[in-house]
Amino acid sequence: MVTCLADEEGSAFRRAPRCIRARVAHADLPGGRAWLALPSTFMNQSGRGVVPLLHYYKVEVEDLVLVHDDIDLPFGKLRFHFGRGTGGHNGVASVVRALGSESLWRLKIGVGRPPGRMDPAAFVLQRFSGRERPDVDRMVAAGAAVLRTFAAAGGEQARQEAGEASARLGITPPEPG
Repeated sequence: MVTCLADEEGSAFRRAPRCIRARVAHADLPGGRAWLALPSTFMNQSGRGVVPLLHYYKVEVEDLVLVHDDIDLPFGKLRFHFGRGTGGHNGVASVVRALGSESLWRLKIGVGRPPGRMDPAAFVLQRFSGRERPDVDRMVAAGAAVLRTFAAAGGEQARQEAGEASARLGITPPEPG
């Protein structure tokens, strides 16, 4: 979603300054300049990329949106919320540990549960099928719109946009197999 937002703004990701373990781009959004980041750490060490980014660019934690997958949300659902636990997501847990707080905005992207006894880590790392690809592209575009709404109007409006986008998308989870 951050890549989609950067593309829409005509901004390319580049290597961040040495102290930051991420690739960064910027977007000039209605609420001002936004820094977009793709951590270059392992997912379960994401906090090592996020905290230095906030310090370097002087971004307040309340202006941070963490975008991540969620196996507990059905495929095709978006959820935007503030705080709460990590939901067992190791990347989120890393950021929460590094920040010392769960008080941050998150855009969760529903990918659904793994089929059968498949390892959840293997499930979230596999590529989407050709059949799922059009729905994924629609979710990404809707998620980018939620991020724009956050920048322009704040978290509560973004939360509403995420709920409305999920309903509008009308994506049904794919059949197992």
